[in-house]
Amino acid sequence: MKIISYNVNGIRAALKKGFIDWLKVAEPDVICIQETKAQKDQVDTDAFTKAGYPYQYWYSAQKKGYSGVAIFCKKEPNHVEYGTGIETMDFEGRNVRVDYDECSIMSMYLPSGTNLDRLEFKLNYMDEIQEYMNELRKKIPNVIVCGDYNICHEEIDIHNPKMKGVSGFLPEEREWIGKFIDSGFIDSYRFKNPDKQEYSWWSYRANARANNKGWRLDYAMVSEPLKNMIDTAYILTQVKHSDHCPIVLELNFN
Repeated sequence: MKIISYNVNGIRAALKKGFIDWLKVAEPDVICIQETKAQKDQVDTDAFTKAGYPYQYWYSAQKKGYSGVAIFCKKEPNHVEYGTGIETMDFEGRNVRVDYDECSIMSMYLPSGTNLDRLEFKLNYMDEIQEYMNELRKKIPNVIVCGDYNICHEEIDIHNPKMKGVSGFLPEEREWIGKFIDSGFIDSYRFKNPDKQEYSWWSYRANARANNKGWRLDYAMVSEPLKNMIDTAYILTQVKHSDHCPIVLELNFN
């Protein structure tokens, strides 16, 4: 099973930049999208169907043009879960999950902490999603949480480790993602690439992408029971529809 996770920073903008042509070539079984910034009826969903993804699950924010997640699948899942049932996070459209026999796959868009109010919202979300995942894995042990976590875990994940006072690399954020992993998840990219320094997001400012001054904010976290199924995990740094790039996880269930 090939899974791609991609913060597109606006699905309509990405479509104008050749997203469909790229998707046809990439050909994942499941693609998790974050930051759709659109309601389903604002998008040409037929384009995804024609590209081989007839099963499309959108969970948009109440606020138009903001946040939002989606999952597109080649094969119909057994079940789809929209949101988490936690009111404080669901109104921003940050979680959607598909369940298959082999595993469940969530597309998650963790908030950024751009100011004090949003940082407080982010920290609350982090606590609540941890509790939610703890309970979910009692029922569904084989789960993959793909998405934009808006956090760099280790110094190797950021071009300038001295940025300790900036949201995304705050000590409490890094501690949380470490505890999230310790609760029973594997950072699939770091598991397969222990020493590689690559990024999945670059600021639009100061020519950051051309200078490769980036952050690794996007993860495919795999629950421990699936550890031996992780075949490969990598980052498609050359793909440019967004300020993020896609990340890939391939699992072998044979």
